[in-house]
Amino acid sequence: MIKKITTILLGICMILVLSSCGGGSGDSEKATEAPKKVTVTIFAAKSLNGVVDELIAAYEEENPEAEIVANYDSSGTLMEQIKEGADCDIFFSAAQKQMDTLEEAGLVVEGTRKNVVNNQVCVVTCKDSGTKVTGLANLADAASLALADGSVPVGKYTRQALVNAGILSPAEDVSLITTQEVSDALGGIEINECANVGAVTAAVAEGSNEVGTVYKSDTYGMEDRLEILEVVSYDLTGNVIYPIARISNDQADESRDTLAKDFIRFLTSDTAKTFYEKYYMDTNVE
Repeated sequence: MIKKITTILLGICMILVLSSCGGGSGDSEKATEAPKKVTVTIFAAKSLNGVVDELIAAYEEENPEAEIVANYDSSGTLMEQIKEGADCDIFFSAAQKQMDTLEEAGLVVEGTRKNVVNNQVCVVTCKDSGTKVTGLANLADAASLALADGSVPVGKYTRQALVNAGILSPAEDVSLITTQEVSDALGGIEINECANVGAVTAAVAEGSNEVGTVYKSDTYGMEDRLEILEVVSYDLTGNVIYPIARISNDQADESRDTLAKDFIRFLTSDTAKTFYEKYYMDTNVE
C-alpha cells in the first residue's frame, strides 16, 4: 500500500515539474519573438520595376527585419509626388533632370546621390508584326507609334534622338516638344501618348501599336513578344544615366534612415551589378 502511494506521489511530482518546464518554454518563445520590421519606401522609375523587385527580394532575404515598399511610375510623376510631400525615403530616377530638380529644392540628402547604371533607348515592335520600320530613320512608315510624353525620360530621350537625327527641329528643352509636333515631323503618323515606359511596352507587346520606343532593359523577359528593331546609339540620345539618392523624409525615424542608407549601399554594390547586367543595363558609369 505504502509503495502504491509513493508511486502516485512521484507521478504527481513529475507532472508538476513538466508543467513548470512547459510554462518556462512559452515565456522563452514570447521573449524571442521576431522584432518589428522597419519599413523603407523607394520611388523608382517604371523601367526599373523588374530589377528592383528582384533586388528587394534578395535584400529582404538577407535582412529579415527589413520591409522595402516600392512605388513605380515615370520619373517625372514620382518627382512631383515627392515635391508634394509623399512618404519617400529613396528616389531611383531614370534621368538626371528629375533628380536635379529635387536637389535644387533641398529634398535630396546631401552626399547620398550616386549614378548607378546607363540604359539605351530601343525601337521595338511586336514579334512577327511584319513592320517595314527598321529604326528611327523610317518611323514614319509605321501605322502607329507608342511614345511616352516629354516629361517621361524615355520620351525625352526619344525626342533628343529625333532632333539629333535631323527628324525634329532643335529645341532648347526637348521635353517640351509636343506629341503633335512629333507626329507632324513624321508625316502625321498616329501616336499613342503614354504616361510611362511600361505603358509603351504593353501597347507594343499587345500589338495595339506597330512600334514604340522603350529602354533595352524593358525588353528583358519579353524576348518572345518584342523584337528590337534598333538600339539607338548614345550619340543620338546622350547617356541615359539612372541616379539614386536618399530623400529628406520628416516621417522617417533613425532606424528607418539607417535602413535606407544600407539599402542604397546594397543597390550600388558589386552584388547588385549582376542584377542590372542581367537586365541589359550598363554598370560601367561614373
